[in-house]
Amino acid sequence: MRIDILTLFPGMFSGPFDESIVKRAIERELVRILIHNLRDWGIGKHKVVDDYPFGGGTGMVMKPEPLFEATEAIKEASVNPSAPVILLTPQGRVFNQGIAAELANLDQLILICGHYEGIDERVTEYLATDIISIGDYVLTGGELAAMVVIDAVVRQLPGVLGSEKSVKDDSHVDNLLEYPQYTRPQIYRGWEVPGVLLSGNHEQIARWRREQSILHTLKRRPELLEKVDLSPEERKLILNS
Repeated sequence: MRIDILTLFPGMFSGPFDESIVKRAIERELVRILIHNLRDWGIGKHKVVDDYPFGGGTGMVMKPEPLFEATEAIKEASVNPSAPVILLTPQGRVFNQGIAAELANLDQLILICGHYEGIDERVTEYLATDIISIGDYVLTGGELAAMVVIDAVVRQLPGVLGSEKSVKDDSHVDNLLEYPQYTRPQIYRGWEVPGVLLSGNHEQIARWRREQSILHTLKRRPELLEKVDLSPEERKLILNS
């Protein structure tokens, strides 16, 4: 996968992508992450990328010319004129595990990090193919949102985690939260690991984990259960909890 990021602050990405899973994915050539400074396409000798809003109001608005020209240059360089262009803004569809899986199936992503008071609406209407928000709140810019999206997407690429099963067991994959996890010591401060996990009976363990996922979701995110296909036994488990 190739991921291109258009940003006014390229230095913000040096830390997160130099550590942990994303770094290993880059080193193993499972993903290429290219960071582009939008000011390289700024207008005039001062590389202007923003201007005052028509109609008045506070703040500045990102100009359309640099964004269109930068995106077109990226598509030309990657020889992919149909590469999806994702605008990161609080006005987009709220990002979730399903969207991360959807994006992980693509060969290339172009992410535009919004800033200032907003972006010229012509970018939204005629350039962006998707608009994504990481939550119903406002950040100072789209850079942090881009990091979140990239991390969630990259970990789903084949070979990145080393075990595809670990991705399938993640919270939200099937609208359930993940089951409880335990490790050594078996007993800590009097709190003991559930015996079923020590039994060696994989069928019983799988059943216990499914039940615990349902109970975790019921306790912490009950609204998610409306989207889950539950068996009669599982519905009874909920009623008795």
